[in-house]
Amino acid sequence: MEAVVIDAGSKLLKAGLALPDQEPSLIIPTEMQGMVEDDQLTDKTELQDITVDPIVRGVIKNWDAMEDLLRYVLYTRIGWEIGNEGQVLFADPLLTPKAIREQLVQLMFETFNVNGFYATEQAVLSLYAAGRISGCAVDVGHGKIDIAPVWEGAVQHNASRKFEIGGMDLNELFAKELRKSYPQINIDLSLAEKLKETYACTAEDQIAYEETRKAVQAELHTLPDGQPPEYMPENMLKNSAWMGGAILAKVVFPQNQHITKAEYDESGPSIVHRKCF
Repeated sequence: MEAVVIDAGSKLLKAGLALPDQEPSLIIPTEMQGMVEDDQLTDKTELQDITVDPIVRGVIKNWDAMEDLLRYVLYTRIGWEIGNEGQVLFADPLLTPKAIREQLVQLMFETFNVNGFYATEQAVLSLYAAGRISGCAVDVGHGKIDIAPVWEGAVQHNASRKFEIGGMDLNELFAKELRKSYPQINIDLSLAEKLKETYACTAEDQIAYEETRKAVQAELHTLPDGQPPEYMPENMLKNSAWMGGAILAKVVFPQNQHITKAEYDESGPSIVHRKCF
């Protein structure tokens, strides 16, 4: 069985078998419906409104919910069978705390009984997807923004920056402004997000840019090999970390660069810092 690549964000989890040049087979919300032990809570509508976020601004905060989410992904959707588990490559957010990395590798080996595990940072994987080992990766997500320069496959952490602001903050701000203008309408965050994604411009001068672009006469050039100089597959920007993980998985697992069960049993969770970087 091919290794499973997982890129878990604050809003979406992307997973699938490591098949390069393909998109993840599974893209699902990270947010989960919570269970409440309260006899007085009998209204099903109220129960549906209770949600749990395993990951907040890129960091795993609720490990019980994360375990449930991964169990659903690996066994129900990917098709693992108990006692016949495979290998996992996990995309780490920028500057993930050491304790989080250790707890994740512990969860993988002790709860899911994987026979191989590897993790590396999303910035590196995104560049791999673009056929690069050096560059600057900018990841604008639901709960954070990561900016990471990468040199020959290694993140330069001293020059990296992480900002705890993302799409969710724009949704809240947009909803707040809409409620001021339309107090009679119930505007929730999901509606604000849909409106933002459908109508919002990314720059104030977008219209001027489009007018200028249309006014300039286009010049077409054919390269010697007939190929465009920079080709990016559809949806690569959204799925680049996962796609890079699929590429890397075809290298680290066949070449035994990953953490094995025997190595984990001998060294414990701290081995993730020596073998995954």
